Amino acid sequence: MPFEFEKLEIEDLILVKPKVFGDNRGFFMESYKKSEFFKNGITVDFNQDNHSKSSARVLRGLHYQAAPYTQAKLVRCVKGRIYDVAVDLRKNSPTFKKWVRVELSEDNKCMLYIPDGFAHGFVVLSTEAELLYKASGEYAPDYDRGVLWNDREINVDWGIDFDPVLSDKDKKQPTLKNINKDELIYYRNQLDFSNTGIEQEVLK
Repeated sequence: MPFEFEKLEIEDLILVKPKVFGDNRGFFMESYKKSEFFKNGITVDFNQDNHSKSSARVLRGLHYQAAPYTQAKLVRCVKGRIYDVAVDLRKNSPTFKKWVRVELSEDNKCMLYIPDGFAHGFVVLSTEAELLYKASGEYAPDYDRGVLWNDREINVDWGIDFDPVLSDKDKKQPTLKNINKDELIYYRNQLDFSNTGIEQEVLK
């Protein structure tokens, strides 16, 4: 099997560890294989690939897209080293507002699968870092949302001893208490559109 799929402490979060074939010439690895991912519970269709570069101490997050344009993500760090964070924002989830932090780097080559309904963020631990990530839905700017990175109610431990570099946007993100809960999806992917006039549906 070209991958190891490690289930994390929050249900549906999966750390993907690819098998790397290396020698004196370099290395080869598969970064995605639909059949293997589907067999191991990652059954979303990815529709957009993104590439970001960030300088030392940059923190981006916590970001998500509102329903019905939620995004599942498969995140990997191809240069440098980061802490990657996912926060459960699924309504009625037994782990609502809980979070997981993992290290992703060019050395460990691990990937974090983050389902719909989670907020995502990362902080750069190296001189710079580049991320490649797949998203199940395309970017929808009108549904772009966020939660304050250091919200006391969520209380993420970012594992850093420095003041992070933030965008003006991320400095002003709302706290969990002040986000629009009607825009969140339900645990087990049931969407609630009762207040939007859109018929309720189940995400596939």
